[in-house]
Amino acid sequence: MTRDAFSHVDAWVFDLDNTLYPPEARLFDHIEVRMTAWVMQVLGVDQPEADRLRLHYWQTHGTTLAGLMREHDVDPDPYLLDVHDIPMDSLTPDATLAARIRALPGRRIVYTNGTAPYAERVLAARGLSNLFDAVYGVEHAGFLPKPDRAAFDRVFAHDGITTARAAMFEDDPRNLAAPHAMGMRTVHVAPEPVAQAHIEYHTDDLSRFLGALRD
Repeated sequence: MTRDAFSHVDAWVFDLDNTLYPPEARLFDHIEVRMTAWVMQVLGVDQPEADRLRLHYWQTHGTTLAGLMREHDVDPDPYLLDVHDIPMDSLTPDATLAARIRALPGRRIVYTNGTAPYAERVLAARGLSNLFDAVYGVEHAGFLPKPDRAAFDRVFAHDGITTARAAMFEDDPRNLAAPHAMGMRTVHVAPEPVAQAHIEYHTDDLSRFLGALRD
């Protein structure tokens, strides 16, 4: 049973975007518009070239920011402040999800490739504030992004997580490879499943999945 497979877990790690809110909210669409505009402005390119570069950065470095930093020495702070300055009005509170996260035994954290202040805004809009023991952003990983193994190592070492007793919930399959290698339970949260060896479980409804762990 799924519940038995998680009986040893005492640290619950949640991604943020498209994991703690449904993809239908399309919040990341706003961020992508601002990221593209930033690339256009800083590198002096048109939108098609900015889109091409962003895909290259994502495939090669993990995120647009990582590519900008490694290939163009961009200062991450102004970039992160600008691209996360988006409205939250597409998000609604989810009392059931909040109750099921609150019921999880042990330590609960959020770890996102966004920033911690941005994550706090999202959590507030979803009615999930004050449920987590810690909220970590890309700044806590020295601006290394998931799926870089070193990023996970930094954040988990800082938090003191024992990965053999932890679970990771993520919408991006790439970001579950390192947690799986570290001995964590891995849960892919997305509308459609992906058949990859490092993905142990899939759900299209995080709240229902968490509820089944307690039933």
